[in-house]
Amino acid sequence: MLEADIADCFACPRLVAWREEVAITKRAAFRDQHYWGRPIPGFGPADAEIAVLGLAPAAHGGNRTGRIFTGDRSGDVLFAALHRAGLANQPTSVSAGDGLAVTNLRIFAAVRCAPPDNKPLPEERDTCAPWLHRELELIRPTLRVVVALGAFAWQAWWPAMRAVYGIKPPVPRPKFGHGRLISQPGAPDLLGCFHVSQQNTFTGKLTPAMLDDVFAEAKRLAGL
Repeated sequence: MLEADIADCFACPRLVAWREEVAITKRAAFRDQHYWGRPIPGFGPADAEIAVLGLAPAAHGGNRTGRIFTGDRSGDVLFAALHRAGLANQPTSVSAGDGLAVTNLRIFAAVRCAPPDNKPLPEERDTCAPWLHRELELIRPTLRVVVALGAFAWQAWWPAMRAVYGIKPPVPRPKFGHGRLISQPGAPDLLGCFHVSQQNTFTGKLTPAMLDDVFAEAKRLAGL
């Protein structure tokens, strides 16, 4: 029910206009494909121990395929790492019906619509936050660790921790860092990871070995 509600959201006019424009104009390589062009629900089992929190869907990735990180370069890197970690059954994801399955893991984004220039506004993050909070409430019984991909997702976690777990964020709030671990009694551990964007992976700022270390640590924290 939550996934259906998320997919029917029209709360942010700028994001609604952009996601629909992209779905109509399309990228030349995908001109024969039907674009999803709507908000993207989370993906993965509802009893997951690990959550991967991203920024927002890609215009020609999730906004096209209807599944987060599916059909774009960032997803290629992420799902390859999840496969190596034993958290995904295959190393690639090209469409929502390609047979991909993740185990012990749920993936979602702080903002559920593709934003222009991959840069959602802070007020759009705040408007979208209740979807994240409701999803966290549903997986709360089993969730042990949240992997935040990038500083935007890291910042989105603190209001979620207050809303879902009733825990006040530390003051000052801890700064994002790759591999940084924040443990708060009564809440899942928070583990920072550079985003799997091309800007990071093509420049070597984030390497496969670094991703492997993050997911090995996430599995350790989750008791897997």
